[in-house]
Amino acid sequence: MTAAETTAQPTDAQPADGTAPAPALALPTIALLGAGAMGRAILSGLLAPTVEVDGPIRVTNRSAARAAELDGTPGVTASATDGDPEANRRAVAGARVVLVAVKPSMVVDLLDEIADALEPGAVVVSVAAGVTVATFEEHLPSSVSVVRSMPNTPAVVGRAVTGISAGTRSSDDDLALVRRLFETVGTVVEVPESQLDALSTISGSGPAYVYLLIESLTEAAVQKGFTDAQAAELVNGTFAGAAELLVASGKTPTELRIQVTSPKGTTERAVAVLQEAGLPELFGRATDAALARARELAAG
Repeated sequence: MTAAETTAQPTDAQPADGTAPAPALALPTIALLGAGAMGRAILSGLLAPTVEVDGPIRVTNRSAARAAELDGTPGVTASATDGDPEANRRAVAGARVVLVAVKPSMVVDLLDEIADALEPGAVVVSVAAGVTVATFEEHLPSSVSVVRSMPNTPAVVGRAVTGISAGTRSSDDDLALVRRLFETVGTVVEVPESQLDALSTISGSGPAYVYLLIESLTEAAVQKGFTDAQAAELVNGTFAGAAELLVASGKTPTELRIQVTSPKGTTERAVAVLQEAGLPELFGRATDAALARARELAAG
């Protein structure tokens, strides 16, 4: 086979007839209320080439400047509530899925604002930490279903772990639709709502725990004479490589740790210090504290 013949062969991305590949995922009309960090991370997944959304995604935000940042983005119409009091109601009219990604303190007022503008059969998805399904359902008509979600910040790079929980009015189809939506930014775990706050203390807050460990190990490297740039390269590369190996190997963290920890070696001595400091118990206390705070938020 010649080079020219090789080039002419169809690929997975290019059908034999030369037409554009079909999207891997089709989603219905979507409104995204709130264009903060998490809202934009979800939006980036929805705008991936493999995703086809029915009509432009209607995005609203309080700030005109923030809405203007999305001007000209293909597949998006953005508006600001500061200059257009009807922006939220117009965004949700006719939308099959409505993502509520505003700050928790703003949720109830927003739900009251959009309640009678929602289409019967719409699925309202909470992306607001600590706000319960009961709160959403109390402020929305019975013709609308609710699904609560807890994504995390790696959604920005398509590596989120998102927890989702069904509401009392949501169907299996509703939950499957929300699962497909969040799979555009990573993996999805379905749990009862009673477990969602606990999930938030693991995957939701988890990136912060990892960054704190990276900060601490980087500082240790600097103290041992490495420059800031060298320390960052050593530590960031080590964390990234270790995480990738964990995924690729199919082994447990314990198995991989034992592989690195030679008997009577340097790593064994270091790990012993961390274990003597009660690291597992410390993570237990930290996640308990996060869970207590989540319950405080849920209680208002």
